[in-house]
Amino acid sequence: MPYTVEFMPDAQEQLSRLTARQQAILLDRIQEQLQHRPAQETKQRKKLRLNPLAPWELRVREFRVFYDVDAEQQTVFVIAIGQKKHSTLYIGSREFEL
Repeated sequence: MPYTVEFMPDAQEQLSRLTARQQAILLDRIQEQLQHRPAQETKQRKKLRLNPLAPWELRVREFRVFYDVDAEQQTVFVIAIGQKKHSTLYIGSREFEL
């Protein structure tokens, strides 16, 4: 049974600031990668060290999708969407270190 993907308000806002093409690419990849076994590490998905943002990261080109998984409810919560430029991660207009 596929997992349900829910976007938190901050992630919805971050997604809405992207171009239509970027949104389409991200939404396609989120659907493809996070509906089945979202808590399994792959080349694109990895479990993060303890941090204030999220326990999981999905890489999509220069973008990073930060999420959490509720296995009981079979739900993925997309918490934030950022853009990585060189070695710096930007979420909205803020610079983050993970």
